[in-house]
Amino acid sequence: MGKTIAVTNQKGGVGKTTTAVNLSALLGEMGQKVLVIDLDPQGNTTSGLGMEAGDSSVYEALLGQLPLRSCVEATSWKNLSIAAGDIRLAGAEVELVSLEKREYQLKKAVSALKNEYDYIIVDCPPSLGLLTLNALTAADTVLIPIQCEYFALEGVTSLMNTITRVRRSLNPALDIEGVLLTMLDGRTNLGLQVVDQVKKHFRQKVYSVTIPRSVRLGEAPSHGEPIHIYDPKSTGAMAYKALAAEFLARNGTDMPVWEEPKKDKEKKKKKDKEKDRKKKKD
Repeated sequence: MGKTIAVTNQKGGVGKTTTAVNLSALLGEMGQKVLVIDLDPQGNTTSGLGMEAGDSSVYEALLGQLPLRSCVEATSWKNLSIAAGDIRLAGAEVELVSLEKREYQLKKAVSALKNEYDYIIVDCPPSLGLLTLNALTAADTVLIPIQCEYFALEGVTSLMNTITRVRRSLNPALDIEGVLLTMLDGRTNLGLQVVDQVKKHFRQKVYSVTIPRSVRLGEAPSHGEPIHIYDPKSTGAMAYKALAAEFLARNGTDMPVWEEPKKDKEKKKKKDKEKDRKKKKD
């Protein structure tokens, strides 16, 4: 049975979506069958993988209008599929309120597909609302990105309190997958102090890999490509490759021999033509 991981932190701009995009794509590259679910109304994971939400998105699956299987599309990247998200999810926060067992909607949707993937990675919105509660209820574990800056730990207490409440009433087996330190500037004492604080608090749950500040990581989503495709030799690509290897090791899977992927230009051309056709039709 596949493992469902919620990537969450209610603070925005901590590298949550960057982690969901790059970890899922790299796990696929390393031979794992991966489904990424974009539960953020901003839809940045969807666009970051070069995709668009069509008529069927995770919104319909969440409200029980369609099975999740109908909302899943293959991406251009090896072994990686996506249930796309878009602005319609902002309305789902309101629409879920009236539903019975509203916190279990995503869990119910995911259960039919869980055996078909090694990992299901859910990118959560930067809040602790009903969408995030659905992700935490459906998840086996939580991956928490924490930015290496002064206010990094400010919101973590709220998140941990939420996880405790979810364990108590909705998902007793929920565990922490790992804590990932992001946007580290090793030249500053402050960044290194935050690293020390987080390690003291979370101990073995902190990944040994830290993600550095990187301009290339910021550029890759605008091209709809994960970092190991956009710039495979960048520091960001190297860091996420190391994270994927550590992630697999922690989950008892040996990392296969790494083969540098090639951009599939024909696939990309075909996808661009399809996007242009849709725009003209609209």
